[in-house]
Amino acid sequence: MRKSLYSITLAVVLASCATQTPKTKAPVPQPKPKVEKVHPTAPPVAKQPAPNSAKPEYYNVNIADAAKNDNTISYGSLVAANPQGYVISRTYFPAIGQNFRQRYLILHYTALDDDKSLTVLTQQSVSAHYLVGTQDDNEIYQLVDENKRAYHAGISSWRKDAQLNDTSIGIEIVNRGYTADAAGNRTFYAYPEHQFRKVAALAKDIVTRYMIPPTNVLGHSDVAPTRKQDPGPFFPWKRLYDEYGIGMWYDDDVKTQLQEQLLNFDLDKTQPTFITNFQQQLASFGYDLRSTGLWDTPTRKTIEAFQYHFRPQLADGNLDAETYAILLALLQKYPAK
Repeated sequence: MRKSLYSITLAVVLASCATQTPKTKAPVPQPKPKVEKVHPTAPPVAKQPAPNSAKPEYYNVNIADAAKNDNTISYGSLVAANPQGYVISRTYFPAIGQNFRQRYLILHYTALDDDKSLTVLTQQSVSAHYLVGTQDDNEIYQLVDENKRAYHAGISSWRKDAQLNDTSIGIEIVNRGYTADAAGNRTFYAYPEHQFRKVAALAKDIVTRYMIPPTNVLGHSDVAPTRKQDPGPFFPWKRLYDEYGIGMWYDDDVKTQLQEQLLNFDLDKTQPTFITNFQQQLASFGYDLRSTGLWDTPTRKTIEAFQYHFRPQLADGNLDAETYAILLALLQKYPAK
């Protein structure tokens, strides 16, 4: 039996009033409105929708099956056709065969300051659903409707999915990213506490509403490891997991036990069969990596991306016993389905 859905109908009441000017006094001239200059880096002001006689329907609940992540109602206003001369009936809405478009949450840093981040993300060909600035306040910018696709992930993949702009919500965080010296050594920049709290609260709301699984809360470097580094090794993924229950993290005791079993690791990792198996394990976990049996550049960059997320204390792109044990512990905890 279908569940009944309650929609919230917004009614707008227009009231008008008139005042009479006393006959004994002349009308007082009104000053001309003062025109304020717009800051050159400010994003364009969004246009307000034209008045419409149709009453929008708004949903803030879902009837999803958590085990299947389907049978949902879109969060927000319902968009529907309005064919001339006909009426769209929702007597039988919603059909069971539907699900959320939003299956991933991807975190980024902008590598720009606040003003430039707003300008680029609103006036150029890249965008994100949300932007978290550096200000210590309670404001978060929404730049794209959650039901629309933003251009934040680019060429990307995770496990069996590709082109993740189609299925993800993107959060950009204002952060300088990194600077590099003449030798190419990178210095990354930390995230202030108030900014982390904003990101965490926003992420918690999103993953709860769309039932995004832990394996699908990722950094840009996870879904594009050969070309991206954000949100970098200073983003506190472990705190996001420990304090908010968001994303993936390994169990320390399992990692320790597995690391103790790697008795011949330094010798084993020189063998092509080990390298091939390791590359397959990274791919099984989710990274887009081909098996070559070589410590090639794509493999080293993927190791570095993995370390940014799960072993940030030493993210140099070299496989050591601790990094390998962490991967094995994660594979046990979050097996690919």
